[in-house]
Amino acid sequence: MHWGHDQRAKARALSRVHDAFLGGGAAGFVPRKLISESWGRSLAAQIDPYRHEAPIVLGPDEVADRWAEHPLSSVLPVLRETLVGIAEDAMHVMIITDGDGHILWCEGERKVRRSAEDVRLAEGARWTEEAIGTNAMGIALAVDTPVVVHSAEHLVRTYHGWTCAASPVHDPDTGTTIGAVDISGPLHIMHPAMGALVSAAARLAESELRLRQAARDELLRSRNMRHLIALRGEPGALLSPTGRVLAAEPHGLLPARIDPTADRVPLADGREGVLEPLAEGFLLRVARPTAQRHPVLSLTFLGVEHPSAVLNGRGLPLTSRHAELLTALVLHPQGLTAEQLALKLYGDRGNPATVRAELHRLRAQVGTGTLLTKPYRLRADVQGDFVSVREALRRGDVSAVAAGYRGALLPRSEAPVVRDEREDLLAGVRRAVLTLGDAESLWEFTRTDGGHDDVEALHLLVRALPRDDIRRELVAGQLRRALRVDG
Repeated sequence: MHWGHDQRAKARALSRVHDAFLGGGAAGFVPRKLISESWGRSLAAQIDPYRHEAPIVLGPDEVADRWAEHPLSSVLPVLRETLVGIAEDAMHVMIITDGDGHILWCEGERKVRRSAEDVRLAEGARWTEEAIGTNAMGIALAVDTPVVVHSAEHLVRTYHGWTCAASPVHDPDTGTTIGAVDISGPLHIMHPAMGALVSAAARLAESELRLRQAARDELLRSRNMRHLIALRGEPGALLSPTGRVLAAEPHGLLPARIDPTADRVPLADGREGVLEPLAEGFLLRVARPTAQRHPVLSLTFLGVEHPSAVLNGRGLPLTSRHAELLTALVLHPQGLTAEQLALKLYGDRGNPATVRAELHRLRAQVGTGTLLTKPYRLRADVQGDFVSVREALRRGDVSAVAAGYRGALLPRSEAPVVRDEREDLLAGVRRAVLTLGDAESLWEFTRTDGGHDDVEALHLLVRALPRDDIRRELVAGQLRRALRVDG
């Protein structure tokens, strides 16, 4: 269908598509693939098209703090120069989000700004697909592409009077998506070129971030080249905090980037390098033969009432809070500050002073050489059961996943970092086991708390077990009980 430039006609046509999609009828044509896929993801996230609004999840102080630390705040002048004047003339608002879809900046003509705030196009609101359904910012972050969402292409009816154009913005260092730039306004005055303009503004912002990164790199090199010179001809390199190689001797010693958390780095001449932290970044040098091996820390945290830890063969008395701390540190090998740990362990009510006291007690148990500070991190070879399951999931080794997953991670813990990892592990294990459909993997999974009442897994297991397998009747009974509970 050809809509031309009649935005209202386009909106009416899209409204018929929207109604047909939700009602199961036919509208004569279908929405764009990008939109229909987003509708599917949004409905799977249980977004109600009739009774939903973007949640306000950040208060004004937290928005201000996050914006002050966000990379895009440093390139706001570039975005303003490109977009704000046009947005004000065209009765739109310019919006900037972080990588998690939180709106950290919004500005534009006063009247449209008030209208935007009425529908929660405002600082502190979360605009991911999971929070508010199909929208330009949510799609841009979800599938990493510029997009225009017009009128009834929004899943939620509240926003059918709006058209939004958004583009993701990437970190020039790591390539990760750090946020989105968006122009939103009344549907009938959106210019067809607005999408291209927003995309161009995002690319300009990335270019400015690259220039700033290059300046930081040059400053780091000038401050730390003396460390490389002090190696007196031995192989070495200067690295950025994220592992980019900024200078190396000899040239070609390393690839462009290495893992800054690696214990050992293979060099081109067959030797190994070790990383030494500098005030900013790292110095890589040839490993000394006398380098001390890391202690070995073994953790048993899956499906147990009382978690346990063994350090170099010695059992450690472990409190629940110390188990949660160790979980957070294992999941973040680059380290965490006390403030970050407080948030991950206690949520918004976390107190860094409390965390520091717990860390002090934990260091007394494991030793200062195992638990390092500034930031807090583990210097140990960790052999945790949940770590092994994570690695098996990454490799796609379903048999190892099923054998290693003995139940929920720290089942009594309510710490956010543990709860999130617990849910991710269960979802990953379940998906892997159901996809393979192997009887032994399904059997192991349905022995756990997370899989005991899983109707789909039990159905598959009943079909997978031979009729003469004595477990088949046991599983069939388990399935009947699960169906009664489910019903």
